Amino acid sequence: MFKEGIFKVKTTLRKVLMVISDILIINISLYLSLILRFESDIPNEYLTLFEQTHIIVTVIALCSFLVFNLYNRIWKYASISELISIVVATSFSTLTFLGYTFMVRKTFPRSIYILFWLLLTTFVGGSRFILRTFNGVTPTFRKTEGVRNAMVIGAGEAGSMVIQEFKKHPDLRMKPVAIIDDDTNKHGMSIHGVKVLGARQVIPETVLRKNIKEIIIAMPSIDRHQIRDIVDICSKTKCKLRIVPGVYELLDGKVSIKRLRDVRIEDLLGREPVKLNLDEISGYIENKVVLVTGGGGSIGSELCRQIARFKPKELLIFDISENNVYSLEYDLKTLFPDLCYTPLIGSVRDKGRLEYVFKKYGPDVVFHAAAHKHVPMMELNATEAIKNNVFGTLNVAEAADKYGAERFTLISTDKAVNPTNIMGASKRIAEIVVQMMSMKSSTVFSAVRFGNVLGSEGSVIPLFRKQIENGGPVTVTHPEVIRYFMTIPEAVQLVIQAGALAKGGEIFILDMGEPVKIADLARDMIKLSGLEPGVDIDIEYIGLRPGEKLFEELLLNEEGITATKYKKIYIAKPTFSNVDAFEKEILNLRELLFDANAEIRDVIKKIVPTYKCR
Repeated sequence: MFKEGIFKVKTTLRKVLMVISDILIINISLYLSLILRFESDIPNEYLTLFEQTHIIVTVIALCSFLVFNLYNRIWKYASISELISIVVATSFSTLTFLGYTFMVRKTFPRSIYILFWLLLTTFVGGSRFILRTFNGVTPTFRKTEGVRNAMVIGAGEAGSMVIQEFKKHPDLRMKPVAIIDDDTNKHGMSIHGVKVLGARQVIPETVLRKNIKEIIIAMPSIDRHQIRDIVDICSKTKCKLRIVPGVYELLDGKVSIKRLRDVRIEDLLGREPVKLNLDEISGYIENKVVLVTGGGGSIGSELCRQIARFKPKELLIFDISENNVYSLEYDLKTLFPDLCYTPLIGSVRDKGRLEYVFKKYGPDVVFHAAAHKHVPMMELNATEAIKNNVFGTLNVAEAADKYGAERFTLISTDKAVNPTNIMGASKRIAEIVVQMMSMKSSTVFSAVRFGNVLGSEGSVIPLFRKQIENGGPVTVTHPEVIRYFMTIPEAVQLVIQAGALAKGGEIFILDMGEPVKIADLARDMIKLSGLEPGVDIDIEYIGLRPGEKLFEELLLNEEGITATKYKKIYIAKPTFSNVDAFEKEILNLRELLFDANAEIRDVIKKIVPTYKCR
């Protein structure tokens, strides 16, 4: 309360000082215009007129400044919009002054009004922008205890904004002292007083010469191959490394200090940003009721955040975990305050709950992300994987058909291809469920198949991070094991785009880029933590777990792919055709789930001939 009172006193005092300054400026501007017009030899009649009108002119100008809000702005952040406000305010003042003198029939020569306007605009604008400049340079005159020298990589708009932000916030105790950029045309130039010293090759020597403690990568639009190269160079310096998020994260395009974060492994996996057709997506989501099952999970929650951008009529978040939904709610309230959404707790196994949801809310678009996904765990709990991944999918698909949903998109996995585990086999059956429903429903059913997503719950990235925090070792199953990886935002963007392409029955395949060796991933994560693999943190090979294979595939042998108009999205040729036979096998599988002694793997083998049970 006391601090708030002091702040109000300071604000009031600042405004009073500005008013006093403006009173002087108004009178000086009017008197100087007389001096300039008459070359210092001012006739007595105009001196008398000045004495008679200067108070009125002052009141007119001050009232104008109040009307145009010149006293309630934070001038240290002044920009073009503030300059326009000043010009409008001084123009209005001058015109009102002209009108007043015309009405009382005591006018100055016309040139006086023009000179007055020019001087008033210059002095008022100058006084405000002196405040801005003073605030911009004051940090350099403050105590430098605890201030760390920083290097900014990138002499573009993002780099400029980062430097400005650091200069405006001295409490951050960061002082930009060097800029690095590969554009030779920028070398030797300065941005906000900080010089561009050269290309990325000079980073190590610049760090030593300038005593740099932190490096900021401020190039949100470059690809991750370049980021990897820069990170490799920077990792030799032992500096703390932070980055401005990539364009796929900066959906609103805004760069700020708050958005700076540590470099993550996701930044190094060399992929181009996703280019979306926003019109296509808006066409099937905007003003529609959209249901996301598993909406609180890694993929589901990102689906909810991105769907919210396209202004659905209502977003239904369906998940069995109330804690996941509660966490997502905070993001949605913060990022999308106008979004209409409804959290719904329930299981996709519960047909009655699904009937209630579909009947009450009537979703137009369904994204089915609810699934059990952990391979070793599902090997030990095979019936639960089938109940959730197969019959949960069937329950949601049948409800979508019954209640007339326009579109249904299943989130599938590359583990569904030639599966060696129950989880993968259950997801392959779920794909067949979608293709079967497409043959007999007016709802547009499709599935999207992709590999691992970086940072999802239970995935290798959080595990490695935790092991590194605990001092190691980092455990890798096999030195040659490889996986396809994609970031969660990128995967979700492609899923939403694929949903717009669906005509019915497609299995969309996402281009996962180059496969990554898990051992290389472990080494990169150790380096990003500022540690040395094999020296500070050991890597330990523990062998493949039940159901795991050395590499994943995205296509069955009998499947081919058809390109779409988007280079990262393909369509697998359909391989399923016998609806009657499949329905019989599904009924048989459902009955076996209630027999504790039944061996369901034999039935799964009939439905999924490519399933290799180990």
